[in-house]
Amino acid sequence: MPTHVVMPQMGESIFEGTITKWLKKAGDLVAKDEPLFEISTDKVDAEIPSPAAGVLSEIKVPEGATVGINTVVAVIGGAAVAEQAVTASPAAQAAAPASGAAKPEAPASEAPTSKPQAQAPGGTVVVMPQMGESIFEGTITKWLKKAGDAVAKDEPLFEISTDKVDAEIPSPVAGFLTEIRVPEGVTVEINAVVAVIGGSASDASAPAAEASTPSASLPSAPLAPQAQLAAQQAPQVLDGRRLRSSPLVRRMARDNNLDLGRIAGTGSEGRITKDDVLRWLSAHGPGSAEAVPPSGVAAKTPQLAAAPGLPPQAELAPPQVLVPMTKMRAIIAQRMVESMQISPHVHTVYKVDMSRIVRLRQREKNRFERENGVKLTYMPFIAAAAVEALKKFPIVNASLEGNAIHYHRNINLGIAVALEWGLIVPVVKQAEERSFLGLARAIADLALRARTKKLMPDEVADSTFTLTNSGVFGDAFSTPIINQPNSAILSISGLNKEPVVLTDEEGNDTIAIRSMQHFCLGFDHRTIDGADACRFMAEFKKALEGWNQEIG
Repeated sequence: MPTHVVMPQMGESIFEGTITKWLKKAGDLVAKDEPLFEISTDKVDAEIPSPAAGVLSEIKVPEGATVGINTVVAVIGGAAVAEQAVTASPAAQAAAPASGAAKPEAPASEAPTSKPQAQAPGGTVVVMPQMGESIFEGTITKWLKKAGDAVAKDEPLFEISTDKVDAEIPSPVAGFLTEIRVPEGVTVEINAVVAVIGGSASDASAPAAEASTPSASLPSAPLAPQAQLAAQQAPQVLDGRRLRSSPLVRRMARDNNLDLGRIAGTGSEGRITKDDVLRWLSAHGPGSAEAVPPSGVAAKTPQLAAAPGLPPQAELAPPQVLVPMTKMRAIIAQRMVESMQISPHVHTVYKVDMSRIVRLRQREKNRFERENGVKLTYMPFIAAAAVEALKKFPIVNASLEGNAIHYHRNINLGIAVALEWGLIVPVVKQAEERSFLGLARAIADLALRARTKKLMPDEVADSTFTLTNSGVFGDAFSTPIINQPNSAILSISGLNKEPVVLTDEEGNDTIAIRSMQHFCLGFDHRTIDGADACRFMAEFKKALEGWNQEIG
């Protein structure tokens, strides 16, 4: 009979623990009372011994996860499984299936291979995929499933970051995630095995449910003279819901005088993560959180008044925290420094009267979306005007290669997309061959897939000219850094109504309210002279102010 290993209770006021390290891996033989894993709680760090001898057939909770006491974290197989493991190869032992899923007749030689759907004993190995010809490794940034979870074929399994893109990787088969071999934050080469999926979706339902069952029946924390300390150490509750957080997170909250009820959790089932706390501290500083009473109930905790004669508390300095860069952030930093070192940047700013386009968009946006299935934004107008100007001034679409200027055959528009975790530039290839509707659809599609991590590496490569829209954040104008190896980048600023002097054909001046927008061209002075940059911008301005294209 298999033995379930549970998260132990390490004290009366401790109701959960974080698995900090597994001392054995799935498939390993373990002796009774041999150290099996390490945990961290509010009070202690400890090694937890194995409750029985046998084979560690399944790890249900990965390192770094926090679970309630009595939650099943692993399964140890009995003597029959142990005999099989003794005769199996090391590779077979490392991928041993969950209890009940093993097939005694399966040969021990079925070791994992580097193929995406290679069979491990009792399961299918999942490998780090190759996301492009020039990409040889990837970093696992987030697991979207935990060990023991059921997964469907093609369901997103984990997120990776490479030199080119961030992407969600789907599961190659249906079943349950029996083993996670590479934790978050680790970079591995392509075709390295990162996980094992075993059984079928129906097999997975029972263990997955067992692994994720909340400890709803746990006793509440006793009230003692140290009630305030106990309340800080125990999981918090807001509006009848349990605030999920790890011991580390609650310790950070105590140290910085934070109310976790004010911090939005981005982890599984709303769990408040370390990164959530760090983001809050970065934005608000320590001691700035205010308690939030349940909806419709006044706060009952009295506020302590300052002692007479004491000055008000001085504003605390921002916390001293050191947060490692993500792979994408590190790549952005490297590329920006390289661009400033490579290209002598020059910028020119033009103000464009967008009133004609504003009226056209307002009149046509509902029909356009209804008939074409895509929202009518200002971006395709700007992209189409840029394409027309680039056709007339191909030097702005060129790039420098050694001592030669490469005039590109096609106009490949890079569209910078701001993400919560960084910046990416998907590319509309051969933009000169697309209609207005084609541009609108391509831009919307690339932006959506950039935000949902569905881009492929070739969709962020080979741009010849870049558009970056900082106007959505309301800026007046900005001076962008060139996206290498482009020679120019066009920054789009905020669209605002302004009083403008208008002159009629007879020279009479009037003041009118017009919709105005700044556009800043950043260009490489090695290839583009100021005169050519201004001619390009004048043509771009003319195309927008005198818009006469069909929009579909």
